[in-house]
Amino acid sequence: MMRYTKWTSSGRPWIWLNAAAIAISILMVVGLVSLLAVRGLSYFWPSDVMQARYSSSDSDGSELSMQVVGEVVEIESVPSSQVIAAGIEVSENQELIQRVLLKQGNRDFFNEDFIWLLDDSIEEIQYPSELVTLERQEWGNFYGKLHQLKENGIVVGTAANSEAVNWSDFSARLERVYAIRGQITEIENAEIQGINFRTNQLRLDVRELEVSGDMTEQRRLQLASQRLVLQSEYENQRQRLLGLNDQIMRDDAEFIVAGGEIVTIKFAAIVRAYRPNQLSIAGKFKVFLSKLGEFLSAEPREANTEGGVFPAIFGTVMMVLLMSVFVTPFGVIAAVYLREYAKQGITTKIIRISVNNLAGVPSIVYGVFGLGFFIYIIGGEIDQLFYSEALPAPTFGTPGLLWASLTLALLTLPVVIVATEEGLARIPRSVREASLALGATKFETLWRVVLPMASPAMMTGLILAVARAAGEVAPLMLVGVVKLAPSLPLDGNYPYLHLDQKFMHLGFHIYDVGFQSSNIEAAKPLVFATAFLLVAVIAALNLSAVSLRNHLREKYKSLEA
Repeated sequence: MMRYTKWTSSGRPWIWLNAAAIAISILMVVGLVSLLAVRGLSYFWPSDVMQARYSSSDSDGSELSMQVVGEVVEIESVPSSQVIAAGIEVSENQELIQRVLLKQGNRDFFNEDFIWLLDDSIEEIQYPSELVTLERQEWGNFYGKLHQLKENGIVVGTAANSEAVNWSDFSARLERVYAIRGQITEIENAEIQGINFRTNQLRLDVRELEVSGDMTEQRRLQLASQRLVLQSEYENQRQRLLGLNDQIMRDDAEFIVAGGEIVTIKFAAIVRAYRPNQLSIAGKFKVFLSKLGEFLSAEPREANTEGGVFPAIFGTVMMVLLMSVFVTPFGVIAAVYLREYAKQGITTKIIRISVNNLAGVPSIVYGVFGLGFFIYIIGGEIDQLFYSEALPAPTFGTPGLLWASLTLALLTLPVVIVATEEGLARIPRSVREASLALGATKFETLWRVVLPMASPAMMTGLILAVARAAGEVAPLMLVGVVKLAPSLPLDGNYPYLHLDQKFMHLGFHIYDVGFQSSNIEAAKPLVFATAFLLVAVIAALNLSAVSLRNHLREKYKSLEA
């Protein structure tokens, strides 16, 4: 008994308890990240495509037999009663029935992207090498066998002649489409977007001169001449687009789908094409990298359930960086005042209690405050003072990147204040007195000695602020985030960074795809992939801040000693 008492009084049980808690927490984090990585990255791996015969019987005795083609997504066991309740005849001796979730694609022809099949009813399973997987601009994946190619409606190659030549010709024509699509994107996103921006600025200049009464006949003629130049430039780019669209619509491909029907697919609708059953591991890895690269660098399509998330990545990082720029100086100044200048008494105690309580306010409350104060009041006044020519259309009196960043800066301000004040409190009083004794003023002591030594604590506060702000969604839905932003808030048009524009965010993208999508099974892998990407972005931002904090800590370690 005495030995047990001595062991407990030594504190070792609490050490082991803390170690166990930390180990469990680490395992939970690693497990969560691993789940997101496996489920998310598997979305980009090109799966083999199965072709089989499916035969089943309904409870009324009718027989169903059809050919199915697609990717096996999931296999699960369900109670036989559930299958019988669905009107499908099964053996009464079986308690569990195994069923297969097949991604059959071809949603524009079969209406359903995914179907459940009973495993026992799947027969004649094959993996033909000639099956093709197409990723399209619309309607999701397509599966079929290449039948023939057409150029301007004339057949130029069929599978019966030479399959190798046919696929080689198909690939060459698809590369041509990729090149033309790149030119179209360049014209739309650079040339035409720039012309539209200058046209809108010219419209606002005309409106401003008319409102102020400074419009003269000479000025009117100059503006009209500028408008004609812009119209001419726009017409030239429009003609280029029309010519490229005619070129990209030249080629068609005919495919044989499950059931033997022949369908025609425009090359212009194809994003990626490959024959998964023919690919080696190296070939599949190449497709995997291509799809992953598209996910990280392209814009979304198909209501955010296909394509990439680059605008959401850009919006998330840009918002966090702007939030950091706003919150750091205000948080540091507030902490310095409370610790170094304010008289310590009941007032400062109340302020500290209020700051600590603000850290526990639900984030949606900050969103409502940002909407009412930043957007409707401050943004409305800015529009009245500086953008009256654009009214009644708001410029800053509407949700945008600036107000989202300020709202999150306000949300994370208590974290920065508390962390900075704790850092200031840890600096020995003797350091301040030594600086003052050498003739430095209080401000010089603060600026050259105290703040540099407290910088690691400031970085700790910033790390915590970034970790919280990057994952917030609720307030952003009110102050600037949208489902799909047509352009990035950073471009080549003055003032280059458009703080008034709405933007996309990875957290909101997860919410939208996971809970607002009509095709849940197709969206589920993308949710895991985006969630893993969000964790990676937050980790990258935090690691950058941690690296800077560690550098500062090493730099001023000798002073603290």
